[in-house]
Amino acid sequence: MSTLVIDNIGQLATCNPEAGRGPVGVLEDAAVVLEDGRIAAIERAGSVHADDAIDADRRAVIPGFVDSHTHLVFAGDRAHEFAVRMAGGRYEAGGIRVTTEATRAADAEDLDRLARRRQREALRAGITHQEIKSGYGLDVQSEELLCRVASELTDDVTFLGAHAVPNEYEGRADDYTELVCGPMLGACAPYARWIDVFCERGAFDATQSRAVLEAGRAAGLGLRMHANQLGEGPGVQLAVELGAASADHCTYLSEADIDALAGGTTIATFLPATDFSTREPYPDARRVIDAGAQVALATNTNPGSSYTTSMSFVLALAVRDMRMTVEEALRAATTGGAAALQRHDIGRIALGARGDLVILDAPSYEHLVYRPGVPLIAATIARGRVEWVDPDFDAF
Repeated sequence: MSTLVIDNIGQLATCNPEAGRGPVGVLEDAAVVLEDGRIAAIERAGSVHADDAIDADRRAVIPGFVDSHTHLVFAGDRAHEFAVRMAGGRYEAGGIRVTTEATRAADAEDLDRLARRRQREALRAGITHQEIKSGYGLDVQSEELLCRVASELTDDVTFLGAHAVPNEYEGRADDYTELVCGPMLGACAPYARWIDVFCERGAFDATQSRAVLEAGRAAGLGLRMHANQLGEGPGVQLAVELGAASADHCTYLSEADIDALAGGTTIATFLPATDFSTREPYPDARRVIDAGAQVALATNTNPGSSYTTSMSFVLALAVRDMRMTVEEALRAATTGGAAALQRHDIGRIALGARGDLVILDAPSYEHLVYRPGVPLIAATIARGRVEWVDPDFDAF
């Protein structure tokens, strides 16, 4: 049995309200005991002794961030497209095809190397679990490769063949939808837990989106949806109707959309770094939360509209521009992300949960928003193992 103790924690934000004070279950002067990759005990600081221990030195500790929406496996770069947008251009869904060309040209070794580099970057940012989508292959062989590469990095792989209509199917979106629902799904399903579709103008309409998700469900996959990113549309209500685990983006929401989310089980996953990058308005998370809907925050790491792995940046945007409290944002990036993935083993510090924790170089979790842009992750522990430590953090 391997044991690791994180001791002398000044503020422990468990994100489990039953465990401590306030909406993020705060405990002071705490120690967390990890055994075989799981949380075995939460004790008073100084009360547990082990050979393998980390002295948090009164720092704050939070659960590892759960990033429930990423596109980590791709090749190529779209920095110029970003610069054009910043100069006044508008984001269009068709930009996905640019990355598709570069990704199809890359081999498995290159894609794996690039994705692992991004995953290491995410660990440095305190992200201990990621959902990873395909969607930059858009043919059977390439999509299967992306799902296979992603399956080596996470157990939450999402098949997103319906990300865009590729050039060779220009004007034949229905024919491409049939390919996604048939041979492509058959090739990718063995590697995936989820299926997703980009229900948006310039991508897939409601009829095509329904067909994709129903085919995925028949193949045993859970449902997710890109919805209402570029304007109001049918995506959110379709996601709720079909019982999707998550409707992601939710930038433009009507009252009917909010009512549907509040009355259903679908999580509204906000991706504010995307709205920052595309100059879209930020969602009004306050309206959604006050209506009673569940919410999550994720990075949407991708080369076109959100090339960041910083969940701290996402939290700062959510608090400043989406009217969320710091506590709501922290929970949305931890327990909210876990709920969007229908998981109970991650996103909180509780007995039996996976040993995913982040030590902050700060006295409280509020500093994540209070000090935007400052690297405050002192150490990242994933599955009970220290995966990254700031060289300036002398903790052992």
